[in-house]
Amino acid sequence: MTVPSFPPISAPLSARDRTVKRLCLGAALMTALALAACKPPPTDASFTRVDITTAVSGPSDPLPSPDTTGAVWAESAKPMRLVYGVPGQPVMVAIECRGAATPAASITITRDTPADAGAGALLALVGKEAIGRFAVDATAQGGRTIWQGSAPASAPGWDAFKGEREATMTVPGAGLVRLNPSPLPFQLVEACRGFEPPAPPADRV
Repeated sequence: MTVPSFPPISAPLSARDRTVKRLCLGAALMTALALAACKPPPTDASFTRVDITTAVSGPSDPLPSPDTTGAVWAESAKPMRLVYGVPGQPVMVAIECRGAATPAASITITRDTPADAGAGALLALVGKEAIGRFAVDATAQGGRTIWQGSAPASAPGWDAFKGEREATMTVPGAGLVRLNPSPLPFQLVEACRGFEPPAPPADRV
């Protein structure tokens, strides 16, 4: 029986064999590059190790807008402070002047409703004469955390109380509060700014 002979391993490759080898190496290289392109970058790989079924803490559910039917502004036991709410029910809003009639005079506004600890927001005060936007923070008060912020009494946004017309106050997540008409809020603003109302006209003889 005749045994076929094969070229030795160290035998030089023919031109055809070299071409085939180059084609095979090229195909292997292209396959490797394609597989590398399919892999996510290292920064994305870390996200695959996060358990997306784990509950993540976040802001509380938004609160509904309160019913302000019958709500009124009233003076509190503390001077230069007004509260707003339905008589006999918890206060919804409060405004207080600090440092009245001084260059540092400021007004503190409080939305008496639960706030997430460490949270901050912009309170929008919208009236007929002006629109005010005031920064408020979750503030611990009386064992609770509520929305509160301060701004200079000279801030034009407080003019939203002017005109004895309905105004609205909104804090994201705390609903919209309709502020029924009253002269008291803007009277407090003017007193805080140092404005003195004109004296009544003298009686004519």
